[in-house]
Amino acid sequence: MAKRSSSPVAAPAMRKRDTFSAGLLVENPVLRQMLGLCPMLAVSTAVLNGVGMGIATTFVLTCSGIAVSLLRNVIPSSVRIPAFITIIASFVTLVMMAVEAYLPALDEALGIYLPLIVVNCIVLGRAEVFASKHSPGQAAIDGLGMGLGFTGALVVMSAIRELLGAGTLLGVQVLPDFVEPMLVMVTPAGGFAVLGFLIALSVWFEQRSARPAIGDASPADFKAESALEDASESPCASCPMGCQNTGKEA
Repeated sequence: MAKRSSSPVAAPAMRKRDTFSAGLLVENPVLRQMLGLCPMLAVSTAVLNGVGMGIATTFVLTCSGIAVSLLRNVIPSSVRIPAFITIIASFVTLVMMAVEAYLPALDEALGIYLPLIVVNCIVLGRAEVFASKHSPGQAAIDGLGMGLGFTGALVVMSAIRELLGAGTLLGVQVLPDFVEPMLVMVTPAGGFAVLGFLIALSVWFEQRSARPAIGDASPADFKAESALEDASESPCASCPMGCQNTGKEA
């Protein structure tokens, strides 16, 4: 009897592309997995804040994923969660020091939510679910995809809230002076409303893209499908008498 090999098979290039693209929409951490909602709602009142938080989170996701993957065979399973948090906290500290030194205005705007990346469910979740079970390359791709998905959702939400709530984009006045800003958009209620709209839009877009086009099916396909439906609905389909061809009732 042939012995099965236990060595892992190298992931093909297509699988790597799927790993990267999954975080953009299908498994978007915010719009589909409902993770990282606290910074999403708190800092999305301005596009610059959203870009800064997104880049910082992407950096931590990618670097911590690589580190966890490299150490996955060294860290004991009993202390893996504390070890993951320690690794994540190290990269968050680097980000905090860089932002405080070079971008003090952004550091003040993000406030407590920058150090809270340590306990962001997205970062810890990807370390536990993906990075600890895959190679460093795959972990880097996954972290980059999830980070860009988080950043994209955050920037879009920030743009909507800033435009409708303040009439500006990136601090530049866009709406004319006679248009009154919707101040509710810069409140938590406005944030939840925009988030719900984006979630519904992402679900609709995914369902629309997954739905097969009518033009791809031939008339023969429709005829065969109709015949199967008629046969399944007919009361004679499961009758053992075989009288449906003679026109007689059993």
